[in-house]
Amino acid sequence: MAKRDYYEVLGAARGASADELKKAYRTKAKALHPDRNSDNPNAEAQFKEVNEAYEVLKDADKKAAYDRYGHAAFEGGMGGGQRGPQRGHPGGDFNSAFSDVFEDLFGDFMGGRGGSGGARSRASRGSDLRYNLRVSLEEAFKGSQKSIRVPTLSSCEECSGTGAEGGAEPVTCPTCSGMGKVRAQQGFFTVERTCPTCGGLGQIVKNPCKSCKGAGRVEKERSLSVNIPAGVETGTRIRLSGEGEAGMRGGPTGDLYIFIEVAEHQIFQRDGLDLYCHVPVSFTKAALGGEVEVPTIDGGRSRVKVPAGAQSGKQLRLRGKGMPALRGGGSGDMLIELAVETPVNLTTRQKELLREFDSLGEDNHPEGTSFFGKVRSFWDTMKG
Repeated sequence: MAKRDYYEVLGAARGASADELKKAYRTKAKALHPDRNSDNPNAEAQFKEVNEAYEVLKDADKKAAYDRYGHAAFEGGMGGGQRGPQRGHPGGDFNSAFSDVFEDLFGDFMGGRGGSGGARSRASRGSDLRYNLRVSLEEAFKGSQKSIRVPTLSSCEECSGTGAEGGAEPVTCPTCSGMGKVRAQQGFFTVERTCPTCGGLGQIVKNPCKSCKGAGRVEKERSLSVNIPAGVETGTRIRLSGEGEAGMRGGPTGDLYIFIEVAEHQIFQRDGLDLYCHVPVSFTKAALGGEVEVPTIDGGRSRVKVPAGAQSGKQLRLRGKGMPALRGGGSGDMLIELAVETPVNLTTRQKELLREFDSLGEDNHPEGTSFFGKVRSFWDTMKG
């Protein structure tokens, strides 16, 4: 039976670009895959035909020969007289075809062959580390310099991170030939697994370093100085580049991430850039007005005017006395909530004065709290 034209098999026009051929191949391969066509006895043969066509047309030299001579380019007389599926011949077996199409279709998502050679990178980047750092509200306000000790994996000094005795270079893994993967045949399927000998690195160490036992890294505790900028809050993340774990086999070092937690303060509560605090005022000062002295987060003290008739819950604002913005742009405010103190342990004379004050009438109830007057009127009505 005469072979069909490879371009016709793929549904592509002659002169199609490599990208167009690949797109056409993927469309056909997906449509004719045996797993999707269990009810079609010809699916396997058609799938092999599509793979055979693409094996030729994706290779520039084979494509040029096919465009000039057609199928004769790969038959006896043109290719040295060999027939049947040979190394480099477009026929191939079904298992190889399945493996190739699987990698062509899904290689971008699963790592694929990695372009030329397919070997996994010999060196791998070290892991990033996290360090939780607790600071006081005053430190978050001013900024500070903190010293921390971080347990981590550092590059072995004895072998310079290679894992080999004397710093010798690792050699190519004989099991996977440096690919980092091995293939196992399971019926029609070819399954790839991480190489058990090298762990996917593609290299092995013949004479492991005695200090790190071939790992190329050793556990150490390092001292670091961390600059805490003014304005940080709980959840702020500070990145220290290159201060994480050392990479495998001389790979780049990971990063260290400092996560800030601002401790609760005895006086101030924080809400964004604003600070809140409760300040007690005496009964007489709240009634007559006056001034109170309040502490501020910068360690100073400020005097605040209390208006006459101030009630508990009354808020006074000190502008610019809150927390600074982390990346500049001013500061928040400090809000002072008054808490009027009721006097206790009254003397006889003080009690007399308060009774006298109470008997002078109801005109002294603060505006906005006439609720009490309404309640009293209600009871007077009920008595009447």
